[in-house]
Amino acid sequence: MNILRRLPLSRLLLLCALVVAIGVSATALAFALGAGPTPPPEPLAQALHDALAAQPVEGVSANITWTDHLLEGASLADGPRSGELISSPLVSGASGRLWIAKDGELRLELQSERGDTQILYDGHTLSLYDAATNTLYRYTPPARERGGEASAEATPKQNEVPGVGKIEEAISRLSEHVEVSGAIPTDVAGQPAYTVRVSPKEGGSLFGGVELSFDAVHGVPLRAAVYSSSTSEPVMELAASEISYGPVSGSVFEVNPPSNVKIEEISLPHGARGQRAHEPAHGAAHPKISVYGRGPSAIAVLASSRNGEAKARAGSEKGEDEALEGLPKVSIDGASASELRTELGTILSFERGGVRYLLAGSVAPGSIEALARGL
Repeated sequence: MNILRRLPLSRLLLLCALVVAIGVSATALAFALGAGPTPPPEPLAQALHDALAAQPVEGVSANITWTDHLLEGASLADGPRSGELISSPLVSGASGRLWIAKDGELRLELQSERGDTQILYDGHTLSLYDAATNTLYRYTPPARERGGEASAEATPKQNEVPGVGKIEEAISRLSEHVEVSGAIPTDVAGQPAYTVRVSPKEGGSLFGGVELSFDAVHGVPLRAAVYSSSTSEPVMELAASEISYGPVSGSVFEVNPPSNVKIEEISLPHGARGQRAHEPAHGAAHPKISVYGRGPSAIAVLASSRNGEAKARAGSEKGEDEALEGLPKVSIDGASASELRTELGTILSFERGGVRYLLAGSVAPGSIEALARGL
């Protein structure tokens, strides 16, 4: 203490600054070293092989974080149901919980002040319950025409883990079209993990790439993210912040909505499963699909005749028109067009000369609009 008292003020301040700097550096170093275990460096093919060959876990329980910036700046505030959409945790992002049973049964819970959103899959039906609107959406994929014995016989070969050489060949073929990173050692949710990133080789699009992080020991995916070419932060990301492995109680998957819940059954259009060929002809013109450009910057154009369509499509078109009603409007050579701008692409819809056009692509609005004016 006597030494400190005899030091000049300037040297005393310098000593205090050094102590603070050393303390901050030590704290940062301790935090970095204690962030979590990382696996040893491995070639990507070997890391993928080890993940595929890992002993299956009995179940997964995890705290998760869902990040979603897809519709930021989309100007949806004027839509008839835009308030519900923007406040939904699926759109705004949220934290929550995830459970996966050994048989594949799944429950994802996203927490929100207006009510939690539950996503469940029991192996047959995919359900989404939105507590904010007290609505249950259900989709049941059609059963396969041929299952049973044929699929059971194919199971052993399907479950066979490909060798490192086969995986290297697959990576090599994939690398002809996209950039594939190596297996980057990291840690996710306190688990040693590898991260791999796949990015387009060609520029000109808003799609920047995807990342997947998987547990180096158990092979379980721990994080998935989608990136835009215009930002370094993920546009969408689902990541575990804490995870444990072990059996999951069946009661976890028992979600009972209120008795007055609104149920909406989701079904694919008949034509989606090749049934259109068996439907009677009503003189309706089939929509024409064209693709302009190639690679990630390609733009798809769907053109359909409004006058020549079957009456059976009238209801679905009305629903589509209502969905587009609240979107920002742009002028396409005098025609009013609805435009949805997202961080990963643009969708544009307008009608001209009795033809309804729908354009979509992972490109900026200017590219979509320029093509629309030339149609």
